[in-house]
Amino acid sequence: MDMSRISALAEMASGIAHELNQPLGAIAAYSQAGSRLLNRPEPLVARALDVFLDINTQALKAGEGIRRIRRLFDQTEPMREECRMGELIEELRPVLELMAQAAEVALSLDVPASLPEVSVDRLRIQHVVFSLVQNGLDASLQSGGESLVHVNVRADRYHVETSVSDSGAGISDDIRDQLFVPFFTTKRRGTGLGLASSRAAIEAHEGSIGFESPNRGGSRFWFRLPITRP
Repeated sequence: MDMSRISALAEMASGIAHELNQPLGAIAAYSQAGSRLLNRPEPLVARALDVFLDINTQALKAGEGIRRIRRLFDQTEPMREECRMGELIEELRPVLELMAQAAEVALSLDVPASLPEVSVDRLRIQHVVFSLVQNGLDASLQSGGESLVHVNVRADRYHVETSVSDSGAGISDDIRDQLFVPFFTTKRRGTGLGLASSRAAIEAHEGSIGFESPNRGGSRFWFRLPITRP
């Protein structure tokens, strides 16, 4: 087996371990606690039931981690329909606003109504927008200054471009080449799947995705999708 394949398999194994170690460790710890609560002269049944609920929660997290990895490598064709990015983002607006409110970050959306149509899998593209906004909120929180995330959609003759700008610290030069690599993350509890799966989704739509660091600071992530009728 050549070195590139060995490296890819090692990276995948590391990512799977990262996804599963935490919930499996929690399941083991909760199981031991539940056993101690029940293995007493007067079993603490109510507290044990709470522990069992925690075990169930962690098992669901492990399952979701596996599903995220499977989606990342899913090569099936998107289920496309013609629509406008404004429609997709408007459907997401309540969720995005709740996320921003919970994070105490100002969120602004600049999405013209008269955008050209694109042919997309709505859920996949909405997942990309969701992931980029979530990353932007996290980055803005860590900046220590004004916290702001701005979503902007524009079109030219051939593409519709959606961008998410944040007021965070920006992207350091030493990690720029790794941002879209599966399982690479700078977050303490990150999975390293958000940007990688976003790139896979955009490229499945014959689009492109990237980022830049504006002179004013922060980061700007963008993706471009071909319009249906140039």
